[in-house]
Amino acid sequence: MTETAVYAAGGVVWRMVEGKLRVLLIHRTKYRDLTLPKGKVDPGETLAETAVREIREETGIRVALGVPVGVSRYRMPNGRTKIVHYWAAEATDAAVRTSSFVPNKEVAAIEWMSLKKARKNLSYPVDVEILDEFQRLVDERALPTFPIVVLRHAKARSRDDWEGADDARPLTPRGRRQSQAIVGPLLAFGVRRVISSPAERCVRTATPIAQAIGQRVQFSPSISQDAWEEGRADARSVIGQRVRSRKPVVLASHGPVLPDILHELALATGTMSGSYLGSASALEPAAFSVVHVPVEHPGAGIVAIETHEPQV
Repeated sequence: MTETAVYAAGGVVWRMVEGKLRVLLIHRTKYRDLTLPKGKVDPGETLAETAVREIREETGIRVALGVPVGVSRYRMPNGRTKIVHYWAAEATDAAVRTSSFVPNKEVAAIEWMSLKKARKNLSYPVDVEILDEFQRLVDERALPTFPIVVLRHAKARSRDDWEGADDARPLTPRGRRQSQAIVGPLLAFGVRRVISSPAERCVRTATPIAQAIGQRVQFSPSISQDAWEEGRADARSVIGQRVRSRKPVVLASHGPVLPDILHELALATGTMSGSYLGSASALEPAAFSVVHVPVEHPGAGIVAIETHEPQV
């Protein structure tokens, strides 16, 4: 019988110290090795949630995820395959100052190193490969980034099953569960603001994440389905403002509107269009795409897009 793979997640945690880039490695107590912070997925977790939790548990530092930097695969001693997803994750000065790390039975020490030193000292080639991808992003001046998250509303009552106005259609019980389930994954990317179509199904999808970050949902008729169907939608102005702000944000909207939002994101960042835009906008209810944009040079183009499907 084929053994199932073991999934894990972690990150290349980085910061600037006196103008020089440093990455954080961990000295593991049991294995006496030097590696990137990572750990196995807990039941019910998404990979993004796992990465944030494991980085916090192993280094004491709270981070928000940035650009994905690769996936490593290797055979464990028991013969099973381990698949580890990694993200770049900037450690702010405040997060470093409030680190809760103390040496423990799993991690003996943590150490900030230059990329050159880290590459020489990492114990495993698979970690070096992840660091090489991170190095590429550094060389391209693609870091730091900020996320613009494009979210499709959760499962709602169908039009055929609803007699009221379309924008008043409520979420189904499954949709309400989905709106709660996406809070953790969205928090992993450090969102700070939530903007939604005023339609009931979008607002109810967006409300749990807004409450989790202590913010109110901001309404934008410009990305509503009613406006889109009537030819008066204005995704361009919404996207332009969000790119200029350079702040992590969630945009909750509708399936038919998402292609326009992704198209305007490409235009606003000088990114070449392609089939990836269709993939990133063809979302199931409660799924979302994270568009990573470089903070210093938004016009240099989108660095990466990743799509996350609902777990419910």
